[in-house]
Amino acid sequence: MTTLAQTHHDRPVVRDADDISALVNAGPRAGSHARMVVALALGGVFLDAYDLTTLSWGISDVQTHFGLSAFQTGLVAAALNAGTIVGSLAGGWLTDRIGRYAVFMADMVCFVIAALVAGAAPTAGILIAARFAMGFGVGMDLPVAMAFLSEFSRLEGRGSKAAHAAAWCPTWYAASSACFVIVFALSYVLPAGHPDWLWRASLAFGAVPALVIIAVRGRYMSESPVWIARRGDLQRAADILRRSYGINPVVRAMPGQAPVVMQADPWRLARRPLLQRGLMVVSMTLISSMSYNIIIFGLPTLLVSIMHASPVQVVVISIILNLAVAFPGGLLGVRLTRSVRSRPIILAGYLMQVAGIGALALTGMPHGTTGIIVALAGFAAFLFAQGFGPGCQLMVYPTLSYPTELRGLGIGIARLVSGIGGTLILLSFPWMNIHLGPALFWVVLAAPLAGVVIAFFSRWDVFGYDPDMDPALRQQVPPVRRNTVPDTSDLLFSTDIRN
Repeated sequence: MTTLAQTHHDRPVVRDADDISALVNAGPRAGSHARMVVALALGGVFLDAYDLTTLSWGISDVQTHFGLSAFQTGLVAAALNAGTIVGSLAGGWLTDRIGRYAVFMADMVCFVIAALVAGAAPTAGILIAARFAMGFGVGMDLPVAMAFLSEFSRLEGRGSKAAHAAAWCPTWYAASSACFVIVFALSYVLPAGHPDWLWRASLAFGAVPALVIIAVRGRYMSESPVWIARRGDLQRAADILRRSYGINPVVRAMPGQAPVVMQADPWRLARRPLLQRGLMVVSMTLISSMSYNIIIFGLPTLLVSIMHASPVQVVVISIILNLAVAFPGGLLGVRLTRSVRSRPIILAGYLMQVAGIGALALTGMPHGTTGIIVALAGFAAFLFAQGFGPGCQLMVYPTLSYPTELRGLGIGIARLVSGIGGTLILLSFPWMNIHLGPALFWVVLAAPLAGVVIAFFSRWDVFGYDPDMDPALRQQVPPVRRNTVPDTSDLLFSTDIRN
C-alpha cells in the first residue's frame, strides 16, 4: 500500500508524475469535487446508452414512415454503431493528445446537435447521418469517460478505479430503462395518429441531459491531474488536486531534474506486454458486442416475432428485464470488482450467457406458458450475466490495462472493434430475423462460447493493478524530459510520498 509522507506543514510533497498518481490512488479528501467528476463522466455513459437504445423499439415505425427496405432499415439501425467506429479511434487519440476535458465537452455538443437533428429528420438519409453523428459522439465519449473515472478514483476499496469503471454497466442499464420509461410515458401523451412523433420525441430528448452536463461543467469538471502530470506540468496537476481532489500538495522537483513527459506513442500498443493485453480485450469486446447487440437491440423485435407480444407488452417486458434483472446484475458487478479477481467474474458471466442463449435456442418458438417462461428466463439470464460479467469487465480491462498516456487510445481501439461487431450485426439482423427466426440463437450461442474459451486460457487480470506504477511499462519507452526546470527555491524540504 502506498504511504504518503508529509512536510512538517502536513502537506504532501510532489516531485514527479508518480507522486501525483500516488495521491490519486490514496483517494480524495472529504468535500472534494472528485465524486462529481465521476458522476458527470457516468452521465456521458448514460447518454451513450440512451442514444443506442432509442430506436431499438421504434425501428419498425421508422421503416413504415419512410417506406424502407430491410437493407435500408439495417442502415438506420447500424448508423450509430458505424459512427462509433470513427468516433472511438478519433476520441481515443484526441483524449491522449489534447486532454480529457476538451474531448468530453466536444462530444457533449455533438450529442445535442445530433439528437435535435435526428428528432426532426425529414428524410431517412438525414436520420442516418444524424444517427452516425450520435455514434461519433458515443465513440468519442467512452474513452474520455473511462479515463476520467480512472484518473479521479482511488486504487483500492470502495470507489476504486475498477469499481468506477465497472459502474458504466449499471449506468448503461439505467439509461436503457429510462429510455423505455420515457417511450412508455410519451405513448400515452402523443396522438396515436402520428406514430412518428414518438420516436422523434425520444431521439430529441437525448439533448436534454447533454445540455445539463454542459451547464454544470464549469463548476466541477477539470482536466485529469494524472494526465497533466505525465505531460510534465506538475504545478498545474497540483492545482487540480487542490481544487478538485481536496488535497493541497507542495511541488518540489528534484534538484537539476527536468520534468518528465511520458510519450503517447501509439506503437507501444503493438509491443509486449500491451499487445497481449490488447488482443485479449478486443477479442472479448468483439464477441460480447455481437451477442449483446442482437439481444438488446433485437429484444423488442424478437418479443414480437417469437412471442407475439403487443407493443405495450414489449415496452413493459423490456423495462422489467432492464430494471429488475440487468441493472441489479450491473450493481453486483460493481461490488465484485472491489474484492474479487476479474477473470473468474468474466468467466462466470460467459458461462451463464451460454446457458441463457442455449435455453432460447432450444425453446425456439415458445408454445404455451412453459415455453414463454423459459424464453423470458433465457433473456433474463443473458442480461444478468452481461451485467455482472462481461458488461462490467469489458470496460474495467481496457481502462486498467494501459498507462495514462495511452489509456484513451487503448479504450478507443476496444470500442472501435465493438462498433465494427455491432455494425455488422445490426446490418444483418433484419435479414437474419426474417430468414432464421428463432434459429438465430444458435448463431448467437457461438459468441459466449468463444468468451468462455478466451477467459479460461487467458492469464491477464487487472484486479488491484495500476499501469502508471508498473516499472515494466515505464522501461518500455524512455520518457522525454523537458529542457526547463521549474524554480523550487521557495519550496519546503521534501520527502518521498511513495513507498
